[in-house]
Amino acid sequence: QVQLVESGGGLVQAGGSLRLSCAVSGRTFSTYAMSWFRQAPGKEREFVANINWSGGSTVYADSVKGRFTISRDNAKNMVYLQMNSLKPEDTAVYYCAGDRNPSGIGVRPRVYDYWGQGTQVTVSS
Repeated sequence: QVQLVESGGGLVQAGGSLRLSCAVSGRTFSTYAMSWFRQAPGKEREFVANINWSGGSTVYADSVKGRFTISRDNAKNMVYLQMNSLKPEDTAVYYCAGDRNPSGIGVRPRVYDYWGQGTQVTVSS
């Protein structure tokens, strides 16, 4: 059974940085495409960033491009989201998601097979 566990969220001032981590159980992690999504109160879950199975291809939402960086370490079964120049509008619960399609770049939550429980990120102005 595959489990995803996020960590690294917290409270930060605007302009600050945070690094989110996602630990993935299971021996087939290196075959999954991985993404980060976020959901603010009263809003739908939205795509943030995606990385393919090898880490050789990444995709970002326009709202975070140039500020956020997704990466992975297949040897450690880990996915990361480095968030710089944070803004109050980045406040949300951030979720890690796994797609059994190694090259999947889905921006819709429904295509993902596995989800973590989320970690809260709050950016104060």
